[in-house]
Amino acid sequence: MMGSEAGQSENVQSSRLIATWLIGGFVVGISALGFYFAFPLGSWTSRKKKKKKKPIRVYMDGCFDMMHYGHCNALRQARALGDQLVVGVVSDAEITANKGPPVTPLKERMIMVSAVKWVDEVIPDAPYAITEEFMKKLFDEYNIDYIIHGDDPCILPDGTDAYALAKKAGRYKQIKRTEGVSSTDIVGRMLLCVRERSSSDSHNHSSLQRQFSHGHSQKSEDGGSGTGTRISHFLPTSRRIVQFSNGKGPGPDARIVYIDGAFDLFHAGHVEILRLARGLGDFLLVGIHTDQTVSAKRGAHRPIMNLHERSLSVLACRYVDEVIIGAPWEVSKDTITTFNISFVVHGTVAEDSDFEKKQSNPYAVPISMGIFKLLESPLDITTTTIIRRIVSNHEAYQKRNEKKAESERRYYDDKTYVSDD
Repeated sequence: MMGSEAGQSENVQSSRLIATWLIGGFVVGISALGFYFAFPLGSWTSRKKKKKKKPIRVYMDGCFDMMHYGHCNALRQARALGDQLVVGVVSDAEITANKGPPVTPLKERMIMVSAVKWVDEVIPDAPYAITEEFMKKLFDEYNIDYIIHGDDPCILPDGTDAYALAKKAGRYKQIKRTEGVSSTDIVGRMLLCVRERSSSDSHNHSSLQRQFSHGHSQKSEDGGSGTGTRISHFLPTSRRIVQFSNGKGPGPDARIVYIDGAFDLFHAGHVEILRLARGLGDFLLVGIHTDQTVSAKRGAHRPIMNLHERSLSVLACRYVDEVIIGAPWEVSKDTITTFNISFVVHGTVAEDSDFEKKQSNPYAVPISMGIFKLLESPLDITTTTIIRRIVSNHEAYQKRNEKKAESERRYYDDKTYVSDD
């Protein structure tokens, strides 16, 4: 009897132990199941992946004075080296101290840079040279991974490299400079125009515009200028146009807005009217007039930039979906039908703002169709405004160009192949 009682006691203890294990296992199982549903394995994996996929942020700075397609191409290349592009725009004071007076003030340069479709963020009043303090700020506050600059050297007045610290830190990457244009080059073109107009010699006046359109200056190539102004050779390629294009057409029910013009010396006034025009529809189509048309309407010394140069500047703008390279002066019924245009617009501030008073109104057809809109221009700036700034401060810009001419020459003499893909 004692033995049976002992056996029963052992059985009870074993049963209790098994029950405890079963209940404990059940609780652990339920907890694990709850944890799995609350935090599935996939979410941990994806979180891990997301952590690994931290966006690479790259920084590029510049004066971006007289902003042109060369600047835009540099920003395109910089953006391709990362996921997000942060751009520093140098202050007016820093430009004046290091290069001479800027043609366009900071406010206008900020508008231009912010409108480039490859730019994600803009920092105003950036220093001309990257100091240790500013570089730390870029890395710590802006989470910058790499600092980008072109393959042309950027030398400070004291002879040192503006990007020496970034190179030393191992956080520097280089892109190819876009040949055929620079702000110095564009100012030089305008200065040549001024000299040509005032010249009383027997030099061939027939076509500075034609010289610019072929990418050179007769004077500088003949060696008769003596100013150090170098009008560079611009070689347009189909690949460059593809790189700048969106590659997408309008949707089937898209409201297509059309605006046309010369868009010479692409400036903040152009950007702001394009922004307003894009807001009226779903797709902005921009017609760019030929060099011959612009020359006939504005004078023999215009345009300053040729058709391909002007087309690239407009294509780089984030508000533009497509361009017509060499658009007709008059907006015809055929053009409206071919491109399925919903609205034709024009700004109140323009070189040809009195078009309605002229006998041959280029917008007569869209006006008669009731699809023409006149937009209030946000800025009172035209291409003539930019040219007048140069002319009014002629001597300062002449000195600035002469100072820059030597480094321009060195770049072209010493350049080596660098891919820009």
